[in-house]
Amino acid sequence: MIYITVPDENDSMSQITIDETDYNIRFTYNESYDYWSFGLYDSDEEPVIAMTRIVPNFPLFHFYSGGSLPDGVFGCISDTEKVGREAFNEGTAEFVFIPSDEMDG
Repeated sequence: MIYITVPDENDSMSQITIDETDYNIRFTYNESYDYWSFGLYDSDEEPVIAMTRIVPNFPLFHFYSGGSLPDGVFGCISDTEKVGREAFNEGTAEFVFIPSDEMDG
């Protein structure tokens, strides 16, 4: 499991390498409705999956498929129903990538 730090910014772009492939990840906070969104981009900042709302304990790209997605699941682990602005800072939510080989068995 890869733990991914969500920057304490309302809109951020970070780099991550998964299975020797470079990606950019974007986190955006929606202040009006108090939720976070997440997007995955290739190394040229072209969207692989544009922004999708972060909900706890559900694979974020469950309804998406494509050859350019890394082999695994992005998600938010939390005991709360909603992931608000301070959830990642307070430690009540963690953002992760779980490679497929860690989910088998």
